Amino acid sequence: MISLSPTLQARLSQPLKIGSLEVKSRVLQSPLSGVTDLVFRRLVRRYAPDSMMYTEMVNATGLHYVKQLPKIMEVDPNERPISIQLFDCRPDFLAEAAIKAVAEGADTVDINMGCPVNKITKNGGGSSLLRQPELAEAIVREVVKAVDVPVTVKTRIGWNDQEITILDFAKRMEDAGAKMITVHGRTRAQGYNGNARWEWIARVKQVLDIPVIGNGDIFSVEAAVRCLEETGADGVMCSRGTLGYPFLVGEVDHFLKTGELIPPPNPIQRLECAREHLQALWEYKGDRGVRQARKHMTWYAKGFVGAADLRGKLSLVETVEQGVGFIDQAIAQLANGYEPELELNELTFLQV
Repeated sequence: MISLSPTLQARLSQPLKIGSLEVKSRVLQSPLSGVTDLVFRRLVRRYAPDSMMYTEMVNATGLHYVKQLPKIMEVDPNERPISIQLFDCRPDFLAEAAIKAVAEGADTVDINMGCPVNKITKNGGGSSLLRQPELAEAIVREVVKAVDVPVTVKTRIGWNDQEITILDFAKRMEDAGAKMITVHGRTRAQGYNGNARWEWIARVKQVLDIPVIGNGDIFSVEAAVRCLEETGADGVMCSRGTLGYPFLVGEVDHFLKTGELIPPPNPIQRLECAREHLQALWEYKGDRGVRQARKHMTWYAKGFVGAADLRGKLSLVETVEQGVGFIDQAIAQLANGYEPELELNELTFLQV
């Protein structure tokens, strides 16, 4: 039985204050490269109307050299609150990009200082900034001067186990003008392996006055509550737990506000959402959207008999009609009672 302590419930009942911005939810949808486009955010927003959404991260250098904004910066005026996340290592380019982000409708500008991917870190962006705290400070100061919306930072606890520098780093970000920091409880060297070390999030919370958001291993309502209880964080950010499951942010938000668990969607409901996601990606991006949808479709197809076969088919779809056909066939099988005991490989998927 999941429950909130009275102290936590009282604290979480208040709006999340990010500088001058008030957000009516303590649960945030993480920026995810190749995932959190306009289509995905609309699905998450349906179940979490008050939560802060984030775009995919945008390369500030790329913005400097193009006249037309990339599609990943497109936001719907109805999806607020919305943040546009930027990455780079050049303070001037990031300040320039932040101005464009605000003009596009961003309620906050988030600076990525946590991405562990080599192609980002080798160029000085993402988590490489953990090793350059003076530069990270300069970036935040420059962006804060450039825009009139709150500037936030998303980062990790350190570069590796020998360089866990988050306490000093986070304090520097606050002193530079950041209005909120999200801490993923892993080092850059960990990538997404091992367990997130929430104890470091708790330590960050103890040394900062600005809101601290906990991130890492939030795959369920229970995990979100444990993270909040153990860290004292001001909120949680859901990341990989939303892949193929855009219901999670709303489930956590509803529980924190009411103490009630929303019944999880059954396999048919998840597949109906997958079908809608596929069709919306095709309408928004054409054939490129169908290709991008393959990974999403395989994430949805988990936890029921026949899911492995369906994943194989959906990973190769070439047209929206083909994908919809496969999904409708699976829904028909499930509706006809084709769901005996889960196979071992499907039980494993449920625990990922």
